Amino acid sequence: MRNLALRSGRTLAFAAVLTVSGLTAAHSQEKATSYSSAKQTESVASVISRMKAEKPAIEQKHKALLDERYDLNDKPLAGATMSRGKAIQGGPRAKLPEGVTWSELGAMSPEKIREKGLWPKGYLPLPHPNHPEGGMVFPQHHIDEINKQEARDLTRYDLDFDLPTHFLPEYPPAIYLTTRPDLGDVSKGQVVTMMNYFELFDGILNPKQLEGLRLLVSPTPQQQFNATDDRRSEKPSRGVTCFDCHVNGHTNAATHLVGDIRPQEFRHRIDTPSLRGVNIQRLFGSQRALKTVEDFTEFEQRAAYFDGDPVMATKKGVNILERGSQVHFMAEFESLLDFPPAPKLDIYGHLDPKKATKQELRGEKIFNGKAKCAECHPAPFYTDNLMHDLKVERFFEPHMINGRMATADGPIKTFPLRGLKDSPPYLHDGRLLTLADVVEFFNLVQGLKLSEQEKEDLEAFLLAL
Repeated sequence: MRNLALRSGRTLAFAAVLTVSGLTAAHSQEKATSYSSAKQTESVASVISRMKAEKPAIEQKHKALLDERYDLNDKPLAGATMSRGKAIQGGPRAKLPEGVTWSELGAMSPEKIREKGLWPKGYLPLPHPNHPEGGMVFPQHHIDEINKQEARDLTRYDLDFDLPTHFLPEYPPAIYLTTRPDLGDVSKGQVVTMMNYFELFDGILNPKQLEGLRLLVSPTPQQQFNATDDRRSEKPSRGVTCFDCHVNGHTNAATHLVGDIRPQEFRHRIDTPSLRGVNIQRLFGSQRALKTVEDFTEFEQRAAYFDGDPVMATKKGVNILERGSQVHFMAEFESLLDFPPAPKLDIYGHLDPKKATKQELRGEKIFNGKAKCAECHPAPFYTDNLMHDLKVERFFEPHMINGRMATADGPIKTFPLRGLKDSPPYLHDGRLLTLADVVEFFNLVQGLKLSEQEKEDLEAFLLAL
């Protein structure tokens, strides 16, 4: 409107209108908007130089937050590994407030914990490594592998991934197919990309599924990785693939921010969920409640890749998939991704007493009884395919944390617990680093008052799923 007034020669009259309405140039409060500007007003070289200079301070601030919250040392849990042998981290890693134990905290009411400010900082919402900026960030080992295989660089000039590798899923993860359980890990220990998918899967998948897999490993433009002047890669980028986050149909714990929420400080960090077992799921997206994997696949390409902004998607190169073939083919392959084998479970998803340890059996009893886990996570796949609100905000006062407003999360989908040990970190934003943290968190949130032995037994059962 201002530009139109200037061009028409009515500058003074327009300025008077602005002054009368209180919208002068000196007005300090700009109205919030849901939209990002599609026009880059600063040169690419200037943006890169500026953000590179800002990077050390941003990362130091976030590292200080992680160090304040967690014990980040490498402490494997004895005798426990993921499907392909990577060690699982043991013990709750969230640091307790000074002068209080887990048992003492578990005996307090939410109101008392909130009043005394005793909620563990590691159980508050976890900010993105640079929450005001956001966007996809990949673990370095994945960046290195994709660069090696495809000469496609997923490095951001402004930001690096934040969590230590020993808290992440094993890499590469195995691929199990519902259609060919006899083959075991069909990835043969490789990261599946455009360079090897055909060699690995030709003769195992039908032509539709093979084409779906090709699309899942095909790079397309994304908010931070694209060919425009508004990107976070130094050179123009071909983009990202579905399997850059959901590597091998599982996850590498790559992080991002949800595209659904505004303003920025209320957007949730995303811990990339596994695609294993999507065939038994009925909700997709942690809060979106999309009803089919086809909806999810199309939504990711059209909107989520661009922070939910169709204007930016148009600018940067949205990949509009054809619903009747491409989306269908991709979803058909996704629906073949199986959970890892759980040899101690029977056909009903319960522990076989002849194979399970006494501790695991005690843990299963607690899971189905005192801990009330089965209320939301019933066998055989340990999900009720619904959404639940834990109302964790009962335990703390809303406050800003490195650009992230710690407040109510709202309803979150019930993720399956099958193969849980392969998918750290936990909760929708990855704030829980270990299964022991999961147990402590829910002991507090649900007011369970579990004993130390009951907590250990419950963790042993979760490791068997």
